Amino acid sequence: MKKLTYLFLLFFCLITAKSIAQEQATYQKPPKAMEDLINAPATPRVSINDKGTMMLVLQFSQYPDIAELAEPEFRIAGLRLNPRTNGQSRMTYVTGLKLKNVQTGTELEIKGLPSKLLASNATWSPDDSKIAFCNTEGEKIQLYLIDVATATAKKLSETRLNSAIASPFAWLSDNKTLLFLSIPDSRGLAPEAPKVPAGPIVQENLGRKAPSRTYQDLLKNPYDETLFDYYATAQLNKINIETGTAEKIGKPSVFQSYSPSPDGKYILSQVRHRPYSYLVTLGFFPMKVEILDLNGSLVKEITDMPLADNIPVGFNSTREGQRGHGWRADAPATLFWVEAQDGGDPKKEVSVRDKVFTLEFPFSGTAQELFATKLRFGGMMWGNENMAMVSENWWTNRKETTTILNPKTKVASVLFDRSYEDTYNDPGSPEMQKNQYGRYVLSLENNALIMTGQGASAEGNRPFVDLLDLATKKTTRLWRSEGNYLEQPVQILDLKKRLILTSRESKTENPNYFIRDLKGKKLTQVTNFPHPYPQIKDVQKQLLKYKRADGVELSATLYLPANYKKEDGGLPTLMEAYPQEFKTKDAAGQVSGSPHEFTSIYWGSPVFWATQGYAVMENAAIPIVGEGNKEPNDTYIEQLVAGAKGAIDEGVRLGVVDAKRVGVMGHSYGAFMTGNLLAHSNLFKAGIARSGAYNRTLTPFGFQAEERTYWQAPEVYFQMSPFSHADKIKTPILLIHGEADNNPGTFPIQSERFYNALKGHGATTRYVVLPYESHGYRAKESILHMLWEMNSWLEKYVKNAEIK
Repeated sequence: MKKLTYLFLLFFCLITAKSIAQEQATYQKPPKAMEDLINAPATPRVSINDKGTMMLVLQFSQYPDIAELAEPEFRIAGLRLNPRTNGQSRMTYVTGLKLKNVQTGTELEIKGLPSKLLASNATWSPDDSKIAFCNTEGEKIQLYLIDVATATAKKLSETRLNSAIASPFAWLSDNKTLLFLSIPDSRGLAPEAPKVPAGPIVQENLGRKAPSRTYQDLLKNPYDETLFDYYATAQLNKINIETGTAEKIGKPSVFQSYSPSPDGKYILSQVRHRPYSYLVTLGFFPMKVEILDLNGSLVKEITDMPLADNIPVGFNSTREGQRGHGWRADAPATLFWVEAQDGGDPKKEVSVRDKVFTLEFPFSGTAQELFATKLRFGGMMWGNENMAMVSENWWTNRKETTTILNPKTKVASVLFDRSYEDTYNDPGSPEMQKNQYGRYVLSLENNALIMTGQGASAEGNRPFVDLLDLATKKTTRLWRSEGNYLEQPVQILDLKKRLILTSRESKTENPNYFIRDLKGKKLTQVTNFPHPYPQIKDVQKQLLKYKRADGVELSATLYLPANYKKEDGGLPTLMEAYPQEFKTKDAAGQVSGSPHEFTSIYWGSPVFWATQGYAVMENAAIPIVGEGNKEPNDTYIEQLVAGAKGAIDEGVRLGVVDAKRVGVMGHSYGAFMTGNLLAHSNLFKAGIARSGAYNRTLTPFGFQAEERTYWQAPEVYFQMSPFSHADKIKTPILLIHGEADNNPGTFPIQSERFYNALKGHGATTRYVVLPYESHGYRAKESILHMLWEMNSWLEKYVKNAEIK
């Protein structure tokens, strides 16, 4: 009898232990105040024509149901495809469209829209008279057109579009022709997975160095390759929007892109082909680059780029040979591309890193060298035959150079030579405008550029508009955001009249669009979007500035409950952060954001907890600095803890933070931070880590801003991995991860193995897997449950923690 009783008790204990270790939960909801914020209607987005006269107002669906995420999905070659629509899965659809006259404010309903609007890819025609867009209807993605003058929409074709990879359509400069990709007529039924494998999967490397970072959603077998070809292969077509007549162009191919020349006579075709790879994603597959005419006939084969699975390790690494093909925006039909001169290896000492080449119509001559860069080529902005801007950069020293180039004479002059970490002295970006081809080129006024920027400063962002004289390289300030508002330039409406469109907001006023007269200082409101979260408009907000123990300047945004009074004293606190690497302490100490920015709530925000009686420290600066030849991560742990302590100490000094009741949260690299803070400090009562990576030996060829490999710096990889110190974590930690995380490095197994290590050492921990969710969470059910999990954890282990 005693033996039976013992066995029963043993069985009961095992069952009980199992029920504690794992459970099949149902979706829960957080407190109503938090749920209401998620259910708030999303503020519309806008798209403005180049003339600045009309605005397309787009209402969108912010959080889909979990049923939408649960639809069939193929995760292949770095893509996520919906086999039902033959488009990308996890789309954010536009569910409402309206036109608005910017000058008068008149809003126009668009007639003829689909009864169930699930729109995407809305694109103005070169002359701004039309807008093309895609609409998903059942199993079809179809092409629609809006006539702006009559505010009328119509379906252009019954043909099913293919938007698996490339943009589903593109305008020609004649304003009456669209190129589009469709599902080939000859395509049969989707291939079925073999029930019995034909043999093993074999990969082989014969002495060639081929390092690569960790990628997800890779091809895994011959069936995946066949499946990829089936869904990615598309037929290129052209359609006359006036007559509806469509014609096929060339043969079906796996288009990476297809770009019409500015004059609309040629197509730059970039097509992926076999052999594919099981180690890298689509962007590294072999690609044939050709110029076609509008009938699909080959005009010129430019290059056939091989599989790029052996790119050297490093942030300025790139492929050998040609890359970055595109059309000169200011010329009828001139191709340009870039070629590495160092084999794509940043560790090679060379005087020239990249060269830019051009090939003019009729494409029969030899490509001409246009420009040689000392650093890695970063991009090209075209103006006219006498003016272009070239950018180049270098990761190791964070250097950025911008050069003014005369494409005709090839005379070049350095305009900016600076550190891109130095946001306080960022000169901004040049404004662009459409030319006669409908392509965006530099906006010039008497050899001067209009420059707009965020205007980072010690008092926060103060966006600006400058006039930059290219002859003297001196700027004249035309306008700067002032007062208790954050006002950002959106578009130059009339250069001569100095009229600009801005987005204006404050702590309590949500963003809306205004016309600002830079001469007369007049301000005219264009939109009147309502406050999306009136229930939190009285939440108190403050930009904090303080110092780390070693003197590095830090900042954070503090939120306090609406009814908080100073005599209430220190509150339970939630700190959120995301570490960032810097090469200088001066750059690390620069303030980011603005104290006048409207409080926008998104699914991952910590601000929800200001409604639950917490002080919230959002975006607490955690700089990791490595000056000179020192690498930031060599002292990662020390700087991480010092940054977190600085934030808490400042909150305590202000009297708003209860140092004995502080929780920390982070997402992705912020989750990595959370694990390390709990392992190496006693600052927190609990931690929440979402979708992180915790074992850096699983990302051996570099991670985040770390260029060194595991074999070059094994001690850094070990010390920085929370997994290595799981035995030290005694503070309660909540792990949350999307089951379908596609971010390189943050495989769900990272959280799974970390949880197992924590559990094995007796930690207080909980591991939540959100079905179908990726690196960022989307379904409303998932987000509400995530908030419930987080709130329950904070209530138990922070707000109501036992104080020893």
